[in-house]
Amino acid sequence: MSGRSTIFSIITVSYNAVGDIERTVRSVMEQDFRDFEYLIIDGASKDGTPKKAAEITGRYDDINVTIISEPDSGIYDAMNKGLDRAVGEYLIFLNAGDAFHDTDTLSVLSRAIESNNLPGIVYGQTDIVDKDGNRLAGRHLTAPPQLTLSSFSKGMLVCHQAFVVLARIASPFNTSYRFSADYDWCIRCLQHSRHNVYVDRTLVDYLAEGTTTANRRASLIERFHIMTCYYGLPLAILRHLQFIPRFIRRRKLEKQIFNNPHNIKQ
Repeated sequence: MSGRSTIFSIITVSYNAVGDIERTVRSVMEQDFRDFEYLIIDGASKDGTPKKAAEITGRYDDINVTIISEPDSGIYDAMNKGLDRAVGEYLIFLNAGDAFHDTDTLSVLSRAIESNNLPGIVYGQTDIVDKDGNRLAGRHLTAPPQLTLSSFSKGMLVCHQAFVVLARIASPFNTSYRFSADYDWCIRCLQHSRHNVYVDRTLVDYLAEGTTTANRRASLIERFHIMTCYYGLPLAILRHLQFIPRFIRRRKLEKQIFNNPHNIKQ
């Protein structure tokens, strides 16, 4: 593909995730495409997460795996540590609890990259799953067939985990944002991408997790600020007024998922 020896750098950040890390690690190590490195950046977990990850990855001797466990200042600081160590052509962030949807996900991504002359971004759909990997629903936002810089003025249309980025156009996460640095990062990647390619399939299973009201409010404030910076205040205000019905639908879906997941249509 280019001068880099590895196509994908897959980065998993974790903290006290011993109950979730196995699904994530297995989904990576069981890929039928093997040209990747795997970086697990742990925030000095106290529950045995690094040991569990090492136990699983140790069963495979054909993949370059790096596990680092040390204190960090938050998820985006950990992601930056992964970025600093990544040597792959493309970056994939797969957090503890999330998983590749199929064992051929990397094969599909590799073919999309090869046939489209090294696009800046390759992306696809995301499913929401429970801790056992059972599908609960599709993501509340659907990735569009055409993705441009202006697309993210409508919000984070593509889940970060299903947003695969050419490493040379990626810069560090802005850690001044505690909850929405991924939104800012994706926009900056889009600014530098000359060509984005849509893969029409589910790439990632995203673990459904509850979010506190305080964090949700802080995240919305950060996203409003980010949107204002890139798209201007008038559009940011208009978009957030348009988001109100979407927000209500999302809250309704989340209540269904967390209160009675068996009612979610598959």
